[in-house]
Amino acid sequence: MNRWQQLAYDVGQGARVAWFLGHYRLAQRQIERVGEPAPVSGALPTRNDLMRDLLALFLRDRANVAAGRYRLPDDLVTNPLDALRVSQRFFADLKDVNRRRRDRTHQEVLKTNGHRRYPRYYLQNFHFQTDGWLSEHSAELYDFQVEVLFNGGADAMRRQALIPLGRHLQGRRLAEQPMLDVACGTGRFLSIVKHNYPRLPVTGIDLSGPYLAKARQQLAPWSWVSLVEGAGEQLPFGDASFEVVSCVYLFHELPRKVRAAIAGEMARVLRPGGKLLFVDSIQHGDRPEFEGLLELFPRAYHEPYYPDYVKQDLSALFAKAGLRAEHSELAFMSKVMVLGKPG
Repeated sequence: MNRWQQLAYDVGQGARVAWFLGHYRLAQRQIERVGEPAPVSGALPTRNDLMRDLLALFLRDRANVAAGRYRLPDDLVTNPLDALRVSQRFFADLKDVNRRRRDRTHQEVLKTNGHRRYPRYYLQNFHFQTDGWLSEHSAELYDFQVEVLFNGGADAMRRQALIPLGRHLQGRRLAEQPMLDVACGTGRFLSIVKHNYPRLPVTGIDLSGPYLAKARQQLAPWSWVSLVEGAGEQLPFGDASFEVVSCVYLFHELPRKVRAAIAGEMARVLRPGGKLLFVDSIQHGDRPEFEGLLELFPRAYHEPYYPDYVKQDLSALFAKAGLRAEHSELAFMSKVMVLGKPG
C-alpha cells in the first residue's frame, strides 16, 4: 500500500464511520423507550470502549491491505446521491421498525407469506425490519442497516475471512476451486470475494428471491457467478461439489436443529481437504467485557434464536458434521472460524 492508498483508506473509512455512526445516533434518538430496561448480568462496554475496538479492527484491516493479503476496497466511498437515497429510505422505514419494537410485533411476515413454501422459523420480522427478508424494500435497506448497527465496521469484519481464503487458494488454479456461499443474501460477501479473486467460480444460495435479485445487481460486474434460490438445510448440490464453503451471519438467525442440519449439508458438499469459512457473532466467553451486549441485542432486535446461539459450542456442532475446527479469531463483534474436512 503506497501513501496515496493509505490516505484513500483512511479518508474513505473515516467517512464511512462518520456517516453510519451519525445514522446510528440519530436512530437511537428516535427509538421509543418501552418500560424500564431489564438488568443484564454481564459487563457493558462504554462508547469509548466500542470505538477503541472498532479502530483496532480498521487498523488491522488497513494492515492486511498494506501487506497484500487482500485488495484495497473499491467502494469505501459511494455515490453521494445513492447514499442519500438509501439514507432517506432508512429513516422513513424507522418509524415502522420502532412501531414493531414498541408493540413487540414480529409475525407480519408469517401473515403475508405463510402460504408460500418457506420454513416457519424464516417467516419473522427479524430485527423488527419491514417484510423480514422477503421484499425488494428489505433487500435495498439491509446492508445499510447492518453498517449502521456496526458503525461502518461490517464489511471490515467480513473481510477478515479473506485471510484464510487466500491462504487456502494460494498456489491453486482458481478456476478449479469452486466456492459456495450459504445464505448469501444480497451478495455482499461474495462481492468482496470477487473483488479479490475475479476468476474464482462462486455460487450463492439464499431463500429470498428479492435478496438474490439484489445480489445479481451487486455481482453483475463479474463472471463465474451462479445464484440459486434454496434452503441451506437442503442444499441442491452433489457431494463434494465445492472446495470452499462460506457462511456469514447466518447461524444466529437459526434454531439449534436447523444449525445442525445446515452444518451437515455444508460438510457434505465440501470436498475432502476443503475449508468452511464461518463468520458470525461473538459468543459467551469470547469477549468478557461485551457480555452484557449479548444479553441486550436479542431484546433490542427481534432475534429469537440468538440467546441459544451464543451458548452453543460451535466446534462440537461442526465436529458432529465431520468438520474439524482449525482456527478461530475475533474481529470486533464477530468471530471468524476456519473448519476443515479431512482428506
